[in-house]
Amino acid sequence: MAEQEAGHARALGNLLGGPDSASKPCKYTYPFKTVREFVDFCQKLTRWGESGVYGFLPHLDSRASAQILLQSITTEARQQMIFRQFEGLFPMAVWFETGITQSMAWTLLAPYLEECPKENHRIQWRNYPALNITNNPSGIDPDYKPAVTHNRPAISYPGRQVKFTWENPGKKVGPKNFDYVTATAVEGKAKYAAWISQYNVTYTPLENVDGNSGSTKQPDTLVYPDLGNPQVNDTMFIALVDTDLYVTPANLSLIDNHIVAGPAMYQAY
Repeated sequence: MAEQEAGHARALGNLLGGPDSASKPCKYTYPFKTVREFVDFCQKLTRWGESGVYGFLPHLDSRASAQILLQSITTEARQQMIFRQFEGLFPMAVWFETGITQSMAWTLLAPYLEECPKENHRIQWRNYPALNITNNPSGIDPDYKPAVTHNRPAISYPGRQVKFTWENPGKKVGPKNFDYVTATAVEGKAKYAAWISQYNVTYTPLENVDGNSGSTKQPDTLVYPDLGNPQVNDTMFIALVDTDLYVTPANLSLIDNHIVAGPAMYQAY
């Protein structure tokens, strides 16, 4: 997998004009301490990396560049499924993989960047205030070891109370030698949790709000009501927003100006 990523970095660098134009490697700090935590982090990292590219591709003017990126991200999709197998999770839970916006992907990545070369180009996307799911289900379970698949019970369910805390904007984030700070376009308060998964964004009311904490109930929505498959499934995304804006996979970026905090990764299954 490391060799695959080296190849992807070369392809992306070539798209940006070669070694002299592309950004140089950064130093990262990751939160895991055990092998199981490493695998769990990797299955989340590859999920938002994969989804970030899916959300980005339709906005590229260059179809040739989009095709090259598509052929790289299909490899990352395989990596994500394999990491789920390594963790003992059911590997093929969803029917469609969701896309997220570039600001969402940058928000998820930036906290792990320790330092970057000063000559690197500044990232122009927004960093949203961090969202923490305080009772997030865990995929780590010693009863479920690495395997091709498991008939594993659900680790979340419709109606489950999901609890949050979130930060205010204005906090420094990302590489310490850059001046990135978190920001939001919203002047008011969060009112809804946006569940971003598969083809849909479902909103549930934010309840029990006390300062920068609150909760919501996990929705009971299906991708297709007549065919099934829970929309809240797999490794997915939740953001807090100020309105329940109707969006589709083609115009998801419209939600960016309504995000108060997040997204955070939710381990639905």
